[in-house]
Amino acid sequence: MSESNDDERLRQQLKRQSARMKKAEQEQSTLLAQTVYIGTLGLLFILPVIGGVWLGMWLDELASYYSIHWTMALLLGGLIVGALNVYLFIRTHS
Repeated sequence: MSESNDDERLRQQLKRQSARMKKAEQEQSTLLAQTVYIGTLGLLFILPVIGGVWLGMWLDELASYYSIHWTMALLLGGLIVGALNVYLFIRTHS
């Protein structure tokens, strides 16, 4: 009787492990999916930075007496917005 219980327990354990392995294989990300994810993070970060610098340079050209104040301020703003974008994207997609 003890031997059949051990066999049944071993079968159940093997079924659970097999199910876990199949689930892990299905959930495994592909290289393409990971590349798209990293690319999206890069765009979410860099676009606000580039936009801030471009807008700052344009504003500095309009008001020449400010030198690079607008560019630096909007660069910093773009960095903050970009970092916030990346944080929120990772938080919602993880």
